[in-house]
Amino acid sequence: MSLHPLEPLTASEVQDAVRLLKDLPSFQPTTRIISIMLKEPKKASVYEYTGEASLDREAAVVLFDNAANAALTVTLNLSKNEMTKVQPAPPGAQPTLSMDEQTECEQAVLASEEFKAALHRHYGITDTSLVMVDIWSAGFYGDEEDRGRRLTRPLCFLRSEPGDNGYARPIEGIRPIVDLNLMQVIRVEEYGKWPLPPESANYSVEKVTEFRNGIKPLLITQPEGPSFSLTGNQISWQKWELVIGFNAREGLTIHHVRYVDKGKPRPILYRGSLTEMVVPYGDPRPTQARKNAFDVGEYGMGMCANSLQLGCDCVGHIEYLDAHLCDSRGRDLTIPNAICIHEEDYGILWKHTDRRMPDAPEVRRSRRLVISSISTVENYEYGFFWYFYQDGNIQFEIKLTGILSLGTAREEEVLKHGVTIAPLLYAPNHQHFFNMRLDFGVDGIENTVQQLDAVADPLNEENPFQNAFHLQATDLQTEKQSLAHLNLETGRTWKIINPSVKNRMGQPVGYKFLPGDNAFPFASPNAWWRKRAGFVNHHVWVTPYQEDEKYAAGDYPNQSSGGDGLVKWTEVDRPIANTDVVFWYTFGHTHIPRAEDYPVMPAAYIGFLLKPNGFFDQNPANDVPPSKPANHDHCKHC
Repeated sequence: MSLHPLEPLTASEVQDAVRLLKDLPSFQPTTRIISIMLKEPKKASVYEYTGEASLDREAAVVLFDNAANAALTVTLNLSKNEMTKVQPAPPGAQPTLSMDEQTECEQAVLASEEFKAALHRHYGITDTSLVMVDIWSAGFYGDEEDRGRRLTRPLCFLRSEPGDNGYARPIEGIRPIVDLNLMQVIRVEEYGKWPLPPESANYSVEKVTEFRNGIKPLLITQPEGPSFSLTGNQISWQKWELVIGFNAREGLTIHHVRYVDKGKPRPILYRGSLTEMVVPYGDPRPTQARKNAFDVGEYGMGMCANSLQLGCDCVGHIEYLDAHLCDSRGRDLTIPNAICIHEEDYGILWKHTDRRMPDAPEVRRSRRLVISSISTVENYEYGFFWYFYQDGNIQFEIKLTGILSLGTAREEEVLKHGVTIAPLLYAPNHQHFFNMRLDFGVDGIENTVQQLDAVADPLNEENPFQNAFHLQATDLQTEKQSLAHLNLETGRTWKIINPSVKNRMGQPVGYKFLPGDNAFPFASPNAWWRKRAGFVNHHVWVTPYQEDEKYAAGDYPNQSSGGDGLVKWTEVDRPIANTDVVFWYTFGHTHIPRAEDYPVMPAAYIGFLLKPNGFFDQNPANDVPPSKPANHDHCKHC
C-alpha cells in the first residue's frame, strides 16, 4: 500500500513545511507556528484514488505574529515545494495557544515581582519554586482588553514539595493576567484572602502507602498476533477498512470508513472528528466566574496528547502510531505512541438456545477494534475511543478523568454552587460539552438525514387495545429544520440514508445515529461563553458539506465574541436533502462533584453509536465463526 492521501503529514513533511514557511517574507522572528496539518484533498480525488498515482501532498498552516497581534493561514504544496495561498485572519482573531506559550506563560508568572508581592501579602510566601501555574485562556467578557490583546488568566496552586498534588492547595484570591505577546504579567487581580487548605491529596504510587490485596494477574494474549493489518495509517480489520488521522487541533480523527460486504467495500463515514468542546463552570464568585475552557480551539487536543504506555493505557497486543507535529518555533515535536490500536473481547455477539436441543446452543463472541488517544489539558484527561464491531456498529466514547479544578472555601462557608470535598477545599459545579462532526457518505455522497420519533397511534377503532405505536420518519430538508434536541418522550434518533441505493427490500440503505447520555446548558443564552459556543444551542445540526466549515465554534474561538461556526452557517438555511451532508452532534456531561471524585476522578463515559439500519440484507455477523470452547464436552457449538 502507498501513502493514502488522507494519512497525516509525516515528520519529514512537517519539517519541509517549516523550511518553506521560514522563507516567506512575512515570517519574522516574532512569528509563531501554531499548527501544521494535512490539507485534505478534494473528496472526489480521494474516492477516485486507486493507489497507483499519488495525489499532491499539501499542508494547512496557522501562523501568529506576536508583534503584530495578527494571525494568518498559509497553504503549502509540499509535492511542488511551493506556497499556494496566504489568507489573513480577521482582525483581532486569536488562534490556539501554542505549547511554547503555555510554558513561557508559567515562567512569566513565577518571575513577576507583582505576583511575588501578592503571594507574600496573602500567604507570607517568598519562594515561587513550589507554585504551580495552570494556563487558562482569558475568554471574552465584553471588555475591549479581551478583544485587543492575547491574554491568559492563569490559576495558581501551591505544592508542599516537588511532585506534590498542587491542586489540593488553590491560591484562591490571586489572579495574574498575562499578555502573551509581551509575555509579561500586566497586572495581578486580588479578590480577598483565603486560607490554604491543610491536607495533601497525593495519589502517585510513591505516595500511596496501602494498596488492596487479592488482585490476581489477568493476562490478555494473542499468540498468533492481532487480526488487523496496519500499513502506515491504513488499517484493515475483519471487514472494516479505514484511515487513521491525527492533527494538532482535533487530535485523533478517522477517515474513509468502509465495510466490505460480499467482497465490495461500501463507504459509510468519510470523516469523523471532535471539532470543539467547552467546559463552563457554574460558580458566580469573582474568583471562579470566568472559568471556561474551549479545549480544542484554545489549547489543541492533539498538542496535548499523551504518549501511551503498554500495560497502563492499553492492554493486550498493541500497535501504536506516533504523532508528528512541531513547536511554535518549528522544531520537531513527535509524540511517540500517541494513538493506540488493539482488539478487545466484548462479550456475547449473539446467542440462541433451542429448548429442544439444550446441549447445542449457538453462541458467538464479540470482539471490537479499538483506536484511541488520550489528551491532558492541565487538570483534566480526556480519552477518545473509536470502536468498530463485527456487526457493523461504530461507537465513539469519551472517557473523562483527571483532577477537578478546585477552589478554596472559608471555614463554615455554605457553598451553593459547588461541593466541599476536603477541609477548606471545594469543587465548583461544571459541565462538559463536546461537538462531533460526522461527514457521512453512506453508499455514496448524496445522503438525506431523517429524524425518527416513536409516537403513539390515535385512540380509535384501528387501535382497539390502545397499544399501538409507530416510527415517524421526517426527511430533513433544510438546515433550520434539522436543529433539534434529544427527546426522551419519543426516543428520538436520526438515520442517514441514501435514497438512490436500495436494499433487497426496496428501502433506502441507511445508518442510524443513537445518542447516549446528554445534557442541556444551565447558563443563560446571554452568558459570554455561550455566545462563543453557539453549538450547545442544539444537540443536532445538519449542514451541506463545505470544505472550510470544520469547527463548530469557528476557526478562532479563542477570545472571540461569538456568533461564528454553526450558528452563522445555518442561518443561511441551505438545503440538505439528498446531498453531501455533515451531521454535527453536541453532547454534554453535567458534573456535580462528589467526594469520591477526589483526589483523582474515576472515569465517566459519554458518547454515541452508529448502527446499520437497512444497510445490510441481514445480520452481517452471521458469518463470525464459533470460538474454541474451553470445555469441549460441555459446549459443542460455541
